[in-house]
Amino acid sequence: MSVTAVRTPAEYEAELQRYILERAEEGRAVRVGEKEVSERAEIVARYRELFTREQLDALREAEEPASGAELERIYRLRKTCEAGLADIELSEREDALENAILAARVEYEGEELPLRTAQAQLAVIADYAGREKLGELHGDASAGFNDERMELLSAREELDAELSGEPDAVARNEEEKGISLRDLSGVLTAASNAADEVYGRLSSRWFDKLLGDDRPAVPTSYHVAWLRRLSPLESTYVKERATEVCLDTVKALGFDFAEQPNIKLDLDDRPQKSPRACVIASDPPRVVHLITRAQGGLHDYQAFLHEAGHALHYGNCDPALPYTFRSLSRDHALTEIYSYIFEAISREPGWHVKYFGLSEEQAAENAEATLFLEALLYRRYTAKLDFELEFWSNFGSANGSLQQSYSDKLTNASGIRYRPDGYLADMDAGFYSADYLRAWIRSAQLREWLQREVGEDWWQSPKTGDHLRALFAEGTQPSSEDIAGRLGYDPHDTKPLLAELGA
Repeated sequence: MSVTAVRTPAEYEAELQRYILERAEEGRAVRVGEKEVSERAEIVARYRELFTREQLDALREAEEPASGAELERIYRLRKTCEAGLADIELSEREDALENAILAARVEYEGEELPLRTAQAQLAVIADYAGREKLGELHGDASAGFNDERMELLSAREELDAELSGEPDAVARNEEEKGISLRDLSGVLTAASNAADEVYGRLSSRWFDKLLGDDRPAVPTSYHVAWLRRLSPLESTYVKERATEVCLDTVKALGFDFAEQPNIKLDLDDRPQKSPRACVIASDPPRVVHLITRAQGGLHDYQAFLHEAGHALHYGNCDPALPYTFRSLSRDHALTEIYSYIFEAISREPGWHVKYFGLSEEQAAENAEATLFLEALLYRRYTAKLDFELEFWSNFGSANGSLQQSYSDKLTNASGIRYRPDGYLADMDAGFYSADYLRAWIRSAQLREWLQREVGEDWWQSPKTGDHLRALFAEGTQPSSEDIAGRLGYDPHDTKPLLAELGA
């Protein structure tokens, strides 16, 4: 087949599956520290014929007579082709930036640390001043790449606008997600405001307990990793037990990782391994990677459970589904529902009693700590979505005012000071913040539904696993809003979420 030939949707889907597998495995190797140099551009070049304007036009033409599931399938293939065309243009520059970040070092306490190692260290340094010092060094080094980040962001936005035919970034993402981002932001902001009083009490108490009562009134974001780890509780939630406890927690729901070799666990600690846990679904359900980097503390357990939800979703989808509905989605809001519902187990006091031998009183207190973190992250992401709407609505405007807006919005919402020049490192593609937030609403709805259908012990009942397994089998085909309808909720019903947050 010549490089200018085009494929039918079925032929395109089959070749795309091979490409995504190779690219995902390359990304995985770099992320987990097995490789220090990314060669993603070489993979993109080998599959260049998948991403041509002729192929994009052919997929667009194939959409016109299609309907129902076939229309949705071809739409997702077309959007993947659009993204691939942008990758063809930008992969070498993106590799260069990632490799520069991997090569960057900061000097701390007489030692040169890679940026990812420095980021990981922020979760485990017990001294407040030490964290502040390293955080500032890491933040300065990271911000040094902002010009390159902005150049790439601008280049991708220009390509996305051209290829999609929609010049407005907000409208383009709304069309792809099938929602109004501004309506969603308004609903989420109202819910965040309704929880102000509860969050004020929780943050005051847990900032003191976790950061010390001599902390500044508004601590910096350099301490968020320490907060999320709940480091003062690390003697209870030791990293040596994280795998054992989490595997047993998941098994109680009827999911045994030992019987699912298609889900591959990478739990090792490597210097260049990203401290951020993730799942890479290279070829679901056949090849799914669950990756964590334990550092001690309750966050290890939460991160494992969160990623287990993703892994079990992709690893238990129906293999008979078309590849598109096993791997491709309009956004990430669906799979995040399942990560959140597994992570929610760590907010059950009974879980802390069962696995850590705590008294009911102590278990309730520790569960409250996880509630504080949940409220903190929810408010942070609500503010982040608000900022991203402002950023993309004013793209190309003066960066200085946007940087300050980023800092002000996140600081006011969380009570933690975010440095203005961190706004680009904190920018996820495709309004991922909205996907997280939709999943926050939906997982609270699902948890309330499970409590009614299964009972208060939903978090350790195989009946819960049965319900989830039926949802997982559908792969990526439904939307988050589809799931709300099946559970009997309006997609914007935040009452279950507010109940979880204690408001």
